[in-house]
Amino acid sequence: MASTAAGKQRIPKVAKVKNKAPAEVQITAEQLLREAKERELELLPPPPKQKITDEEELNDYKLRKRKGFEDNIRKNRTVISNWIKYAQWEESLKEIQRARSIYERALDVDHRNITLWLKYAEMEMKSRQVNHARNIWDRAITILPRVNQFWYKYTYMEEMLGNVAGCRQAFERWMEWEPDEQAWHSYINFELRYKEVDKARSIYERFVMVHPEVKNWIKYARFEERHGYIAHSRKVYERAVEFFGEVHVDENLFVAFAKFEETQKEFERVRVIYKYALDRIPKHQAQELFKFYTMFEKKFGDRRGIEDVIVSKRRFQYEEEVKANPHNYDAWFDYLRLVENDADPDTVRDVYERAIANIPPIQEKRHWKRYIYLWINYALYEELEVKDPEKTRQVYQASLDLIPHKKFTFAKIWLLYAQFEIRQKNLQGARKVMGTAIGKCPKNKLLKGYIELELQLREFDRCRKLYEKYLEFSPENCTTWIKFSELETILGDVERARAIFELAIGQPRLDMPEVLWKSYIDFEIEQEEFGNTRNLYKRLLQRTQHVKVWISYAKFELSIDSDERLQKCRQIYEEANKGMRNCEEKEERLMLLESWRDFEREFGSDSTMDRVRKLLPEKVKKRRKLTAEDGSDAGWEEYYDYIFPEDAANQPNLKLLAMAKMWKRQQIQEDESPEKSPEAAEEMASPPSGEPAAAPENLPENDSDRNTATETEQDKTCDDRDDSGSSSESDSNDDDEKKKGEENGKKEEGGDEDKE
Repeated sequence: MASTAAGKQRIPKVAKVKNKAPAEVQITAEQLLREAKERELELLPPPPKQKITDEEELNDYKLRKRKGFEDNIRKNRTVISNWIKYAQWEESLKEIQRARSIYERALDVDHRNITLWLKYAEMEMKSRQVNHARNIWDRAITILPRVNQFWYKYTYMEEMLGNVAGCRQAFERWMEWEPDEQAWHSYINFELRYKEVDKARSIYERFVMVHPEVKNWIKYARFEERHGYIAHSRKVYERAVEFFGEVHVDENLFVAFAKFEETQKEFERVRVIYKYALDRIPKHQAQELFKFYTMFEKKFGDRRGIEDVIVSKRRFQYEEEVKANPHNYDAWFDYLRLVENDADPDTVRDVYERAIANIPPIQEKRHWKRYIYLWINYALYEELEVKDPEKTRQVYQASLDLIPHKKFTFAKIWLLYAQFEIRQKNLQGARKVMGTAIGKCPKNKLLKGYIELELQLREFDRCRKLYEKYLEFSPENCTTWIKFSELETILGDVERARAIFELAIGQPRLDMPEVLWKSYIDFEIEQEEFGNTRNLYKRLLQRTQHVKVWISYAKFELSIDSDERLQKCRQIYEEANKGMRNCEEKEERLMLLESWRDFEREFGSDSTMDRVRKLLPEKVKKRRKLTAEDGSDAGWEEYYDYIFPEDAANQPNLKLLAMAKMWKRQQIQEDESPEKSPEAAEEMASPPSGEPAAAPENLPENDSDRNTATETEQDKTCDDRDDSGSSSESDSNDDDEKKKGEENGKKEEGGDEDKE
């Protein structure tokens, strides 16, 4: 244990800080640095200046300096700055040979260092060692031909020395390496300084082939223009357009070409250039082109020229749209409308052919609806604008061959084709077209159009045959039966028209039977066959008990000029009321009674008016329970119901409600007129004369009871409705309220018995 303890290292004790509170004056690192700067603690005094008085001291100084430089080089040979400092020190002592030796030693270490070559050559040039400098530049551009700085310095030195041939030779060696654009421009500017335009032109020829960009071609053309070679400049522009072709075309080239021609006053050539460019450059790349073209037309063109610019711009937009989506038929319509107004027929035909070539990919009619109008517009253009009937006929035929008639067809194009043939006085051709249409794809619109066509031609026998075909194809179409009968009526064959109506109403299935019956009835009324009309109404009422039929029947009887018309009309209303007692639609029954009331108000007496008024129902607000789709309770809904007096006779609870309502009204009247005598109040509270006191379950049998209940239910004032809300507008589904009503009825009945 002792050895183990001895082998352990003793950990020094850390000094304990008794006061850990921060000092009152805090010292930051910034403050320490600032104080050190102010006191200049780190600055060393400069070494003392030495004055060399004799050659021995100079040699000693040189030895020490060279030894220091050599030691630095020996420590790190790759640091080129040590070599350069060493060489520059030797150069300052006019020791050119030694400096040259140092540079050569440095180049052996790193011959790709650009700074080293530049310092070496500059030293030779400062020393006026031209051949040495040429030798260095030659070695530099041979080893590092892609360093443009060497070439610039070399050519500049040769030019400053007046060695034009040597400078040109250096440029030629440089151009063999195909440098960047600035090098070519330096060579061209060199030749231009010595008025060598032909040599500059040849350099430009090589330049635009090495750097085939639009801006370089434009510079070449402007060079020719600047030196007065207009034909050469135009040729350069033309070569540039041909060189780039239609794939790599650029708007800047055409803008520069157009401006050049504009300066030469060749306005027609400018217009041709702009139009040529607009036809080939995409719209999103030709904004500047449109801008300059518009400016040109505003300066030198007429109104027609400005319109051409706008049309060209819009045409360009439409071309872009149809290229992006060939099935965008709305864009094709706009494009065609534009070219129809401004282009020749061949161009319009070409655009139409391009448009109709985009057949919808799916054979569904909704996808073909817009497309088929391209064919229609094409045919109308050929007929009306170009006036080429044969071409129009070909267009119609091609469109009909393209449509899949087994799946769907377009009646419009068949009818337009037939009407075109009639305009060409080819009646047989038109009939052949319509016959083919009906044979391939019979359709209501086609048959109607064919019948109208024959009607216009006054071919009534053909119309009859077509109507027969139409009815064989679609026997449930009521409109066709009606039109067929109207045709026979116009032709004066009444019996044939009546027979057609009889056949029509005998069909097992009709799309609009009410329209057919109404037309048949109107037909008989026009023929003044009132007996037939009554029979028709009776036959119709055997099929349906619709309220409008009853009202129409009553109005018909009222319209006949006879002595018994009012009695017959009233009798029809009574029959209708009896027939509609079991009708579930109470609104229809109310409509009938209101029509009857209006009739009695105009033609009846007070007694008949009161009789009808007593039949009118009472409007009652009720509630019913709602159920959601999942079967859960959705709350209650208020609705209005109609209670007819005739129906109230079969419902005892309604009688109780009516009596309670009457009692409530009596109470209100007593409160409003307290001066009335007790005898009058007793008369008001007692039941009407002749009414026996019966149990609530028994309903009154005589008319006086019924009239009293009806008058009570027919009170339309808002105050009475509000007052009677607790009884007449109560919930029919609420059992508690019903029980309360029965108790009140029993109490009231007991009071009446006591009074009696």
